[in-house]
Amino acid sequence: MTKKVLIVLTNETRYQGTDDPTGLWLGEATEFAESMEQAGIKVDYVSPKGGFVPLDPRSMKYTNKSIMEFYETKDFQQRALTQSLRPDQINPADYSAIYYTGGHGVMWDFPDDPKLQKIALSIYNNDGYITSVCHGVAGLLNIKDNNGKYLIAGKTITGFTTAEEIIAGKKSVVPFLNKQEVEKRGGNFKKKRAYKEYAVQDGHFITGQNPFSPKAVARLLLKNIK
Repeated sequence: MTKKVLIVLTNETRYQGTDDPTGLWLGEATEFAESMEQAGIKVDYVSPKGGFVPLDPRSMKYTNKSIMEFYETKDFQQRALTQSLRPDQINPADYSAIYYTGGHGVMWDFPDDPKLQKIALSIYNNDGYITSVCHGVAGLLNIKDNNGKYLIAGKTITGFTTAEEIIAGKKSVVPFLNKQEVEKRGGNFKKKRAYKEYAVQDGHFITGQNPFSPKAVARLLLKNIK
């Protein structure tokens, strides 16, 4: 039986310290989930607190027909946006991969969540894949192996770039810059042009650069688990 893929979503509703709303970048969840389902792979949705997942209002300006149709399904609205699972409801043995979505909110609730880190490490140690897109790379930063070493040390990964933060007008409000944090932990941060599709695989890590990359991450993952 093919194992499922676990999709991680944020519970953060605003850029901390401001009144500006944020949340899940919609397409980063729907495009990946739809790619999995089209390949016959089931997905589950988890968030640090479980339950309600807010949408980044800016992400609604960057939708298309397929994003909107997936968003409008009862399954996605219930299982992802209103009844996402809590980490303590997850059995890592059920999954062949974990996928961290983005939206700026994840920069606050993904990096220091020990329960999610434990799930990711367990999937990884069970020969599974750790994947992310855009700001979702924040979820990878502090996962450590059983010897206390950063899992991304020595790995080539990508995520939302400093240039992309500047273009988005958010460099002054984010709590950190992805490239700096990856490099601090010994990772090798690779990038392509701003806002172009790009995903990279290094062993059991598959990461995408920006909101245009969920399908590229999905394609690489499917090559490995199908």
